[in-house]
Formats: sequence, structure tokens, C-alpha cells
Amino acid sequence: MNIINQPWLPFRFRDGEIKTLPISAISHPDIIDFSLNRADFKGAAYQFAIGLLQTIFAPEDEDEWEEYFETPPSSKKLQSAFDKVAHAFNIMGDGPLFMQDFSTLEEQKNIPIAQLLIDAPGENGIKQNTDHFIKQGIADVMSLEMAVLALFTLQINAPSGGKGHLVSLRGGGPLTTLVYPAEENSTLWQKLWLNVINREFWEYDEPNFDDGSVFPWLIPLNLKEGKGEKVSPDDVHPLYMYWAMPRRIRLKVENKSVTCQISDMKSNFSVRYYVTKNYGLDYQEGWLHPLTPYYWDPKKPEMFPNSIKGRQGGIHYNLWDRLFLSSNENGQKSATVVSHYLKLYQLLEFTRKPRLLIFGYDMDNMKPRGWYNLEMPIFHVKDEYNNKIINEIKIIQKLTIDCLKSVKEQVKKAWFSSPKDMKGDISFIDLTFWQRSENIFFEVVQNIIVQIQKNDFLTHEQAKKWLNSIRKISISIFDEYALSALGTQKSVSGCIKARNGLIKDLYSNKRIKKFTEDFKITKENGEQYGIL
Repeated sequence: MNIINQPWLPFRFRDGEIKTLPISAISHPDIIDFSLNRADFKGAAYQFAIGLLQTIFAPEDEDEWEEYFETPPSSKKLQSAFDKVAHAFNIMGDGPLFMQDFSTLEEQKNIPIAQLLIDAPGENGIKQNTDHFIKQGIADVMSLEMAVLALFTLQINAPSGGKGHLVSLRGGGPLTTLVYPAEENSTLWQKLWLNVINREFWEYDEPNFDDGSVFPWLIPLNLKEGKGEKVSPDDVHPLYMYWAMPRRIRLKVENKSVTCQISDMKSNFSVRYYVTKNYGLDYQEGWLHPLTPYYWDPKKPEMFPNSIKGRQGGIHYNLWDRLFLSSNENGQKSATVVSHYLKLYQLLEFTRKPRLLIFGYDMDNMKPRGWYNLEMPIFHVKDEYNNKIINEIKIIQKLTIDCLKSVKEQVKKAWFSSPKDMKGDISFIDLTFWQRSENIFFEVVQNIIVQIQKNDFLTHEQAKKWLNSIRKISISIFDEYALSALGTQKSVSGCIKARNGLIKDLYSNKRIKKFTEDFKITKENGEQYGIL
């Protein structure tokens, strides 16, 4: 079976119909998305298709990019292009197999196929009955198609897997950011093509599709005993980043008809086990994957950038500028596909208003804490204003974090006579705060962008509206959670004292005082009582 010229991924049509078709169907005008039951599989399918387009169908310049965006190529034209790399996309049979080790690894013991899933419990999790994400028995058998997608998902997101089981090229659990159409009726082609980079923007030599410089599974590893094969960016072609495979894995394919426990679809080939061996491809520092944002310490320019990863408590707007704007001065770089889109907007006067799609695992070493999938707005910004915009946004973010910290501290004081001894997770307060303040944050961001591009800053009224809104949100969240502790005279007095402490923080914090002085924001009647 070959995943370039044979049907393997299910597609959802505009009328709701689901069909399994070859990958060349991505340009069909009535296909609006992949139809996959798992969010991480869907994210991987996007990256597979984008990587394939970038590898073999990248536009020469912005004019050709626009031409194909407005008038997608036919499935026949795509298939003709994809056929040039079909030899690298066999998933069973003799010879090299897609995303699998060059060696058959026959000496290794069988591992249940469910273990390919990043959120599957390990042996200890099964014994301890802590398998919260994937319960035992619901992924014992997969179709060959879903097993391949599980394999690809693992290779591009691979967290630490124990001794010698190496992380992905972007590190364990990287965030992926894509430019994503805002229109509900957008086609799958538009979702994908917005993230294909033209060759004038991203210059690289013509690739060789046979020597392992793009597809690493085509050649045997060059290993030393007890060590992986080290790979640096200069060792391979830039397109290699889409196809990196840190893990040594071979699927054990059976010629048996099965109903896949992942997709609930029938398949002529099934997979119950795979084999693996440690010490595969060991990716060194210095990679800048086109679909991932990076950060570094600007005071240490000699240090390599780090990919931005999922984090406990979720991905919120306090990270937005790092995901969207690039700045050497501030030590941050958005995904190349994002900076490419912003350049296209300036060159082509692109009229659409896409959003930023962000997804990825939040990993605690080998353990997944959650999967995040969210959208944030995109604003049209010229590179020359990035530093000023970022600096202003960071002021707002720091003030916001100050307010959140104060809310949490004072809620704990309202709940407990000794808040320092409190144990337990109160991240639900963080989540409530970020959700309720998101709209006002992006409103002030838009104001900052408009004003700075006029060589100006926030107006007095804009600054005042944001500050008063964030104060009001802080107090309302305190009231909502602290009032739940009321019931005794002691708890009433403690709640009142904590509320007064919060109001004092919201007006007397050093950063807030400076902000109010800078924008000449004076108190109004009732504000000292938390009535905004």
C-alpha cells in the first residue's frame, strides 16, 4: 500500500458526506476538511498535507501562490507532482517504509499498537488504573491507515520516551501554529495552502528525494553502540524538518479485515503490534521548524532558540505576541508560515482575515496533561513596527498577570485563615480570568497596533477603558469565588478584608500606578469600593 497514490485519509464534504480518497483530493472544491476522530490525528493530517505540498508543489513566488489560492490545481495535476516522491511513501511491502526504521527490528518484542498513541497509558498506568485518557481495550487494533497516522503523529510530537527513546526535532510536545481561514465555508485547500511558503520567501536548493536528505527512512542509520545518530540542520535539506523521525519503529501489519477501533471504519489490513528500538535519530539544537514559534534569551544571542510548547493551565492570550510577532530584540520568532502570510498581505493586499490556529500537547516529560486546540486573531502588522507593538503589549500582559496573581492571593485569604498552607490546584481561577478578559485584551491590542502605526500610543480613553475593565473582571471573579466561602462571621470578615486587599492591589500596584500616571487615569467616584 502507498499513501501517495491510494486512498487512506477520510475527507468531509460540504454536504456532510465522508469519503476516503487519495491525498491528491485535497484540492477538491467541495472538500472542507479531514474527517478524523482524534484532534491530534487531525493536526497531524494538516501537517502531513502541508509538508507534502511544500516538498513537491511549493509555488515559485507570491504571484503563483496567489494564483493557486484562488484557483486550486486539479487532483490530476497534484497527483502527477506527488508521484515524484511516491517511492518514499510505501507503508507495507519490501524496501523502505514511510516513517519506519530501515531495519525490520525483528529481534524486538511486540508492543501493543495502542502504545503509539501519545496519550495512551504506560504499563505502570495500566497497573495503577490511572489510564484517564485512553482506557484499556479501546485501541487494541487499528486499521493500517490509522496506525500510520498514529505513527506520524508520534514522530512529529515525540516526547521523552525513556532511555534512548528520543524527542521530536522540535522537542517534546511542540506547539504548531497555522494560518487558518475564518470563513466557515472555507475549503480544505485554503486551510492548507495558507501554510505553504513560496520559494522566493524561503530559498533552498533543489532537494534530492532519494538520498535520505529529505526522507530519513530511505537509508540505514549510522549508529554507534548505545548512541543515536546526531543530526544537525546543516546535515540535511531544509525540507527534512517536515519528515523528521526520532523513533525507530516498525509496524506489524496483518492481512486481516478489521473494524478499526480508532476510526470505526473497515480495513483490509490491521495492526495490533509494533516493534521499536531505542537510540534513533538524535536531533541537535538549531532547528527552526516552519510550523512552530520559537523564543530565546536576547541577552544570550549565542544560545539556540527553543520551540514554544504546551504548558499546564492552557494556552492563553498572554502568549499571543510570541506566537504571532517576530523580534530579535525581544527574543521571539513566529512560525515561518505566519511571517510568510504577513508578507503576502503586504505584497498582494490580501483581503481575507484568517485567524491563528494553535494546537499541541501539554507534556510533563513522558506524561500528557492535555491537548490544546484554539484560535486567536491575526492582525495585519508591518515588520518595522513589531518591536514597539510587542513592548506595549508586554506592559499590558504584565499588568494583567499582576491582577490575576492578586485575585488568587486574595481568594485564598478569603477561603483560609492560613492561605500559605493551602494545597490543591486552583488553576480554574486562571482559566476563568483569561476567558473573561480575552475580548478586552484583543481590543486593546488592536488599538495599540493602529496607534503605533500612526507613530502614536494608546489614547487616554483606550487605556482607561482597558484598565477599568480588567479591574472590574478581577473583582467580579473574586466575588464569585470568595462568596462561596461565606457562612460564618469569621468568614464574612475575612472575605471583606481580602476584598479590600484586592482593591488596594488593583490601584496601588507599582506597575498599575505608573500606568495610570502615564495615561493620566484618575479615580472616579465609587472606584475605591470596587464599583467601576
